[in-house]
Amino acid sequence: MGHARAAQSLVRFLAISAAAFVFLPSSHAQTVNVSGRYECAQAKVHGKDVPCTGAPLILKSDGRFELRGWEGSYLVSGEWVELSDSLIKARAKIEPGHKIVLRCYGKHGLVEMVYERRVAELGKTALI
Repeated sequence: MGHARAAQSLVRFLAISAAAFVFLPSSHAQTVNVSGRYECAQAKVHGKDVPCTGAPLILKSDGRFELRGWEGSYLVSGEWVELSDSLIKARAKIEPGHKIVLRCYGKHGLVEMVYERRVAELGKTALI
């Protein structure tokens, strides 16, 4: 009888494990390609719209970035792009419509910059 009970416990454990494997979402990381040139589309200071005079954000395919003289590396982590150099780190949120939103505190308080990816296509510029 002891073997039959152990066998039933093993079968029950395997059935529960199989169900959990099938129904639980996958936790493996997905690689999102965000490389490209992003133009400043909108800027806010203290929640108020201001003219967007920001330099483009350039995310290179080799994991490097450029933003108004700031250069370093970036890493995509879920819905965030983590920008860093040897001294500074920042996170920007990836949003639908090929947008990257960078929020940071500057000399005027909370600043939000919305960047949109654009491509040049036979002399035309379009949002992607």
